[in-house]
Amino acid sequence: MSKKALIIGASSQDGSYLAELLLEKGYEVVGTVRHTTNFFQENIKHLYGKIKIAAADLIDQESLSYVVRDNKPDEVYNLAAQSVPGDSWTQPFYTAEVTGLGPVRVLEAVRQFAPSAKFYQATSREIYGNQTGTANEKTLIDANNPYGIAKAYAHMMTRCYRESYGIFACGGILFNHESPRRSLHFVTRKISAGVACIKNKVKNPPLNELGEPLVDGQGKLHLGNLDATRDWGYAKEYVEAIWLMLQNDKPKDYVIGTNTSYSVRDAARIAFEHVGLNWEDHVVSNEKLHRPTEIKDLKGDYSLAKKELGWEPKTSFEDLMKLMIDADLKRFK
Repeated sequence: MSKKALIIGASSQDGSYLAELLLEKGYEVVGTVRHTTNFFQENIKHLYGKIKIAAADLIDQESLSYVVRDNKPDEVYNLAAQSVPGDSWTQPFYTAEVTGLGPVRVLEAVRQFAPSAKFYQATSREIYGNQTGTANEKTLIDANNPYGIAKAYAHMMTRCYRESYGIFACGGILFNHESPRRSLHFVTRKISAGVACIKNKVKNPPLNELGEPLVDGQGKLHLGNLDATRDWGYAKEYVEAIWLMLQNDKPKDYVIGTNTSYSVRDAARIAFEHVGLNWEDHVVSNEKLHRPTEIKDLKGDYSLAKKELGWEPKTSFEDLMKLMIDADLKRFK
């Protein structure tokens, strides 16, 4: 008999890749989208008819209880959140409600209606905030923005439910992971989409989070702090690590990263070089896009995941950026 998986936030980047992976492994997949969301979602439109779509919202306990109670899943993956760290300063209450309390609502639904199900919580590298160097599963949590603090709360509550109720609950501490399915609010997608719009001379580029064109009338791509650094990996590979965590005999938290670090400046350089342009001719650092506090330079030590799950990253950051740019060159014409 095939397993049934419930993905909270199926239309997200990670949700769509995870749904594909689970279908390949013979799972029956139920994916949720928010009540206020049109069921037509670009990331999962190719999966319609292959997965069941259900409406649920992290701020609505009854909707979560219903979808768990109605489907009785073997595995529950919570990938939904207010997931843009930069937006968390302008939306601190919403971020706390959705990103912090939302996972607790899912855990409570699992505890009450599917206590034998295995649960995965998407934890973020942002919980480490001010830490520098390399992070592993024992690194001190030191979040320094509303999003990271909300994720830290959800991560610790996941452990609390594991220890208090015996629920098989895991937190995947994922460092930044990108793909052509990434939202345009994330800097790597801003860069890949911006490069495509500039290269293809797109007249009406998409808008950034300021409500302004991603590329201005002078052909300039507006980014935030060019010196900000991240450990970036490929989302399609990271969902395999997510799945592997729930195949363990015992629940455990894992850091998933690449143990490398690149700056926004590096990302821009790689991207523009890929299409034969000089990034310095086209990139502007816009103060309005800077964070009030910036997370420190930190790499994700995936050695425990490699040892116990057999997982390791395969795609280099340079290849990842090229993959995203090639996809956006086709998308923006």
